[in-house]
Amino acid sequence: MKFYLESAAQRSARVEEMALPGTHPEFRFLIIGVGMIGREHIQVTRLLGQARIAGLYDPDEGSIAAALALFNGEVEANPIVYNSLEKALTDCDADAILICTPNYTHYSIIEQARKTNLPLFVEKPMATKLDEAAELVQLGRSYAGFIQLGMQYRFKSQYTEAFREVKLLRSLGDVKTVSMSEYRPPFLDKVNQWNKFNEYSGGTLVEKCCHYFDLINLMAESRPVSVYGSGGQAVNFLDFSYEGRKSDIHDHGFVIINYENGVRASFTLNMFSQELYEELIIGGPQGRVLAAEYSSFRHAGSRGLIKVEVEGHADYDFRDVSYPKIVERSGHHGATFFEHEALIAQLRGQETDSATLEQGLWAIIVASAAQESIESQRLIDIESYLADRGLAWVWNELKN
Repeated sequence: MKFYLESAAQRSARVEEMALPGTHPEFRFLIIGVGMIGREHIQVTRLLGQARIAGLYDPDEGSIAAALALFNGEVEANPIVYNSLEKALTDCDADAILICTPNYTHYSIIEQARKTNLPLFVEKPMATKLDEAAELVQLGRSYAGFIQLGMQYRFKSQYTEAFREVKLLRSLGDVKTVSMSEYRPPFLDKVNQWNKFNEYSGGTLVEKCCHYFDLINLMAESRPVSVYGSGGQAVNFLDFSYEGRKSDIHDHGFVIINYENGVRASFTLNMFSQELYEELIIGGPQGRVLAAEYSSFRHAGSRGLIKVEVEGHADYDFRDVSYPKIVERSGHHGATFFEHEALIAQLRGQETDSATLEQGLWAIIVASAAQESIESQRLIDIESYLADRGLAWVWNELKN
């Protein structure tokens, strides 16, 4: 099922008919890593009610305490807390494992979790290094269970509507240009401040922006052939250090992507804004589609908007497509809720179009090439870029 076949309005109407939070869990989850995103997955799991949290593992005691507080002292709901990853993987009676640890640990944890043959949900990015991400694609080809990536932005209401207009209804004709931007405040605090360093995060364009490159790749429906990036660290964390190490994370960037089918795309990032604003603009022969999100780190709530600038279209002026509040407030403005619906569907043996390992790899390829372009100040040819890293098979075998 394509994520845009169901409109945001249909999805919202379905939510209104649900009894939330759900009370009849069918599956059991083991969550590895209960920092900020891990706790979001706990909250969404409990809201949807199709699974219960059977076990938790995180070496940080503060994160465990914060996670347990989400269960409100309900003894029957409290999960088992494991004191080692090995014990969690061998002893927890689970139907699926959610890996929500810092980026640089994903690859090694997947290497251990694969021994369970259980379905895996892995937060983005699946790896911080291109060769490791490519290895995970090869792993997925023979893995007994499915592996779903945490690319929840494709489930945001405004992007669902944009893809519906462009791909299903073909309101614009053939896509010619794609432009995406994010303006937001700086990176938040994380355990041991791992997100302030390229080595641990994979770099800003990998860590934060793989979501957007996934959306751009999906809209282009083609392989990226060249990438040019410009960016750096202008404002954020210039004087920040942790355990004697100075932050080196980028806080802004501009990326241009050329695709094999002639689609041209751009991406803009600014991480020293006061509020959060996202925008996707798609151009075609009939006009343009604009999907936007206004949000805030200071106040609860967000607004998703869609505008279809095509003569005679009912949405020529902006239309609010925000999800119902109970879902919108549950994490990433409702996207994580519907991402969990897809996870449950896969556990039931149903086909979904949640992000695949191949799609996750292509998003990382664009992000990594853009970061290489920023460092080298040159255009990156993707085929050569992959070949130089011993990954020619990716270009030859994997169609985006």
